Formats: sequence, C-alpha cells, structure tokens
Amino acid sequence: MKNIHSIEFYTGSKEELLPGFEKDFPYIASRAELDKYIGCYVPWHWHRTVELFYMESGSIEYDTPGGKILFPAGSGGMINPNVLHMTKAISQKEKNIQLLHIFDVSLLAGEQGSRIEQKYISPVITAPQIEVIPLFPGNAEEERILKLLAASFCLSGDEFGYEIKLREALTEIWLMLFERSRSMREKKNEHNKSNDKIKLMMIYIHEHYREKISIPELAAAAYLSERECYRVFHDCLHMTPVEYITAYRLQVACQMLAKGQEAVTVISHECGLGSSSYFGKVFREYAHCSPIEYRKKCQNSDR
Repeated sequence: MKNIHSIEFYTGSKEELLPGFEKDFPYIASRAELDKYIGCYVPWHWHRTVELFYMESGSIEYDTPGGKILFPAGSGGMINPNVLHMTKAISQKEKNIQLLHIFDVSLLAGEQGSRIEQKYISPVITAPQIEVIPLFPGNAEEERILKLLAASFCLSGDEFGYEIKLREALTEIWLMLFERSRSMREKKNEHNKSNDKIKLMMIYIHEHYREKISIPELAAAAYLSERECYRVFHDCLHMTPVEYITAYRLQVACQMLAKGQEAVTVISHECGLGSSSYFGKVFREYAHCSPIEYRKKCQNSDR
C-alpha cells in the first residue's frame, strides 16, 4: 500500500490520474495522509473507478453535488464512478489517515456485458441518485461491512494468491453494498445533466486559468446561458463561478509555492491573480498566512 499526500490529474481536466493502475489488474491501494495535502484537502475531482475507503484515524468531510458527509475514524464508504467530490481533513487532535481501494468494476465483473456486471454492478454504478454509500459504526449491517473492509487492507501483495484473495474480499464487500444500496436504487432519479455541464466548465477553467475568464465565455464552454452557469455552479459545487475560479488559481499558487522558487510576483501573474498586492490579500484570506510564510512552512516540512 502506497502512502500518498498529493493528487495528480489528467492534463486539462480534474479527472484523477492513477499512477500504477494496470489493465491486467485494474486496482491500486493507497494510504492517504490528508494532513500532508496542500491545504489539508483534496480539491474537486472525479475518476472512472470505484473508490472504497476506510477511515483509519481522524475524520474527513466528503463534499459532493448532493451535499456533505462527515466520516470519523472507524467509518467508511463507497464513491460511485464519475461522481464529483472533494475531501477535507477535519480532526486537529490526531492524524487524518484514509485507506483506499481504487478499482475498475471489471476486476469484479470480468468481461464487459457479463451477467455479473448486468445483475450486480450496473444497477449501482448507473444509478445517478447514488453518489456515496456511507457506512457508520452503530448499525449492525454497516458494521459487518466495515469489519470486512478494514480486514481487506491487511492483505499483503507478497502473499501467495494475493490477487484472488483481494478480488474475493472486494466481491463480498460489493455484494453487501449492493444489498445496502437497494433502498437508494429504488428512489428513481433522472440523469443529472448538470454533472456533465459542470465538468465541461471546470475543464475550461483548468485550461484557461492564466487568462481573464468571463462568465459568458465560461457558460459557452458548456452551451449554457449565464443564468444557467450560475445555477449549475451553485447546485454542484455550492459556490459561484468566480469563487471557483479564484479557488482553483489559489490551489495552483499553493503548488507553485510549495514546489518551486519563483518570485511571488511571477506566481501571481502565472496563476491569473494579477498584482502581487492583490494576490497577497486573497492568499492570506485563503491560507491564513502570506505566500512567503506558506512556502517556508511547506518546504521546511519536506526536509
């Protein structure tokens, strides 16, 4: 299991890039040290894989277009493929550590269109009303799943039959999640087109953040009116387009400060935030310290 404290994306997108993900065994396990992420949070993103997680310690908040859920130590859950989400480290008393299984459904279903996929996989991953299946201690059925989930992370890649044992463990967990999701699946809901539209606009921002971005241009990227643009951002990300543009530019600035030696003036212009005085103001509001202080704190922690 690999310790991770950053996230990578496909160029021009917020679809997560998964290093080490192989076609012959489409699975990776990660131990996310969320306190070491820039800003102690994972920004809005999505991926085509299933995310199955268990909170080893601390607590985190998951944000999706459908709302927010707090997951304390000992809880866990499943994030459906292609669901927009972000996570924030919450606990200040202990390390916020999250264990993750990331896998393509073909690992369990086998060949595309198989009976297993049709009966047990597709009904869950194609249900637009299911963003997250949360699991909490205190519910007997959910505790059973959590126990199996925690145990599945103890499997060692070095032991004989690891791949088969892992697939068997994930299959057992999936069947229990399938039953757990029955009531959620029965709540019929049409495909939310806003999910596709917000991704188009996010991609536009990620490709043009260095430039001046107008709301009409942003709306046009998703074939929307300005009014619809504002509505989609509010419904999906719970913020305005301008707030997201600024937040994304600040995320890029944090990465540049943490990893490089460029002058603050250069970074402010490179990120589309204008003058260094304005950059310093909005950065302090965002990170509660100056850009220089942030750089020192990040680079000293790496030594």
